[in-house]
Amino acid sequence: MARFLRSLRSSVVAALLLPVPVLALDVPVGTEIQVRLKTKVSTQNARGQDPVEAVVIAPVMEGSQYLIPAGAMVRGIVEKATQSAKAEERSVLVLSFTEIEIDGAKLKLAVQVAAVENAREKLDDKGQINGILASETLTGQLDAGINKLAGKYSGFAGVLNAAKSAVLKPAEGDITYDAGVEMALKLTSPLSLKGPAGPGPAAKLQPIPNRAALADLVAQEPFQTMAERPSKPSDITNLMLIGTQEQVKQAFAAAGWTSAAGLNPLAKFETIRALAEDRGYNEAPVSVLLLDGKPPDLVFEKLNNTFARRHHLRVWVRPMTFQDKPVWAIAATHDVGINFSEENRTFIHRIDSQIDRERAKVVNDLLFTGLVQSLEFVERPNVPQKAQNATGDNLETDARIAVLLLN
Repeated sequence: MARFLRSLRSSVVAALLLPVPVLALDVPVGTEIQVRLKTKVSTQNARGQDPVEAVVIAPVMEGSQYLIPAGAMVRGIVEKATQSAKAEERSVLVLSFTEIEIDGAKLKLAVQVAAVENAREKLDDKGQINGILASETLTGQLDAGINKLAGKYSGFAGVLNAAKSAVLKPAEGDITYDAGVEMALKLTSPLSLKGPAGPGPAAKLQPIPNRAALADLVAQEPFQTMAERPSKPSDITNLMLIGTQEQVKQAFAAAGWTSAAGLNPLAKFETIRALAEDRGYNEAPVSVLLLDGKPPDLVFEKLNNTFARRHHLRVWVRPMTFQDKPVWAIAATHDVGINFSEENRTFIHRIDSQIDRERAKVVNDLLFTGLVQSLEFVERPNVPQKAQNATGDNLETDARIAVLLLN
């Protein structure tokens, strides 16, 4: 993916203007393909041999050549779907994808599921998805504690159970992935291609106008946010959008991102419930970070079925314009776990320290919508390549910012 981002602009030009020799290509074993489900799958009702379809959302490249473009279709079946019948049994889901369609050509595909984005479930080394046990969740542990108490103090335990049941629901052990859930598929056999593919959505990209003026604009921009409480340096900006607020909202909605709720008592309560029940919360709030002393104007996130893992970003409108359009600075990070902070007396997310991966995620998602006119990666020599956020997570980056002109 990193190679894709470095060579995207030049490769699009090459694909459009220069003849490319048609040579047979093999995509090697171990290559990962990022896909988005188009079919809902659940152990509640899925049966063996049920069809499953997904779409590739990020291109697979070799140098400047597109091997598998975004937009390629992947098809397969539910190989196994077992719903847990007992509290100590896990639900099991196995998906088998056997065909990929690239530029109208259908090819045999041998892959296994390597990861399910932002999922609470675990995968084994063969790609089998194993569900959670209710006993592993906070609400399940509360039930166990109340049951122990019931042996000596049944009346008190009954009161506690009633209070707990009024607030928290039992954790669901089923595996359910809605259409839109994203996965990584890993090739278990080489994929033989007759030649390079077309560029997919990237074919529509145009050169960004006045690159020198854009570089000057980027150089004047602040690059590090500040936590509000306590005041500490935090996330580094890694994207910039150029377009109206309506274009920004439309692009993220089309990419499957949702707006986050404000940080209020009701949202905090719902967050606690999501943590206890080990489930998703699509409008989960984020902590306040400031850019130039100002809180974000927009916040977007993408979750699956757990609050512990999510893609999320904060967006600030900037005082200047470019090509007479508003400019928006973005700090995007990927939450990959959750801890309790003794210092802050609250739960905090841990992030993936390689923040360029989240930049790539956002770029690919927005390109896939077809709502991006131009893309440019601008160097920022003054930005440190290593830093820390306000909660002590490491930040590592090549320091560039991805600038997307929306249409």
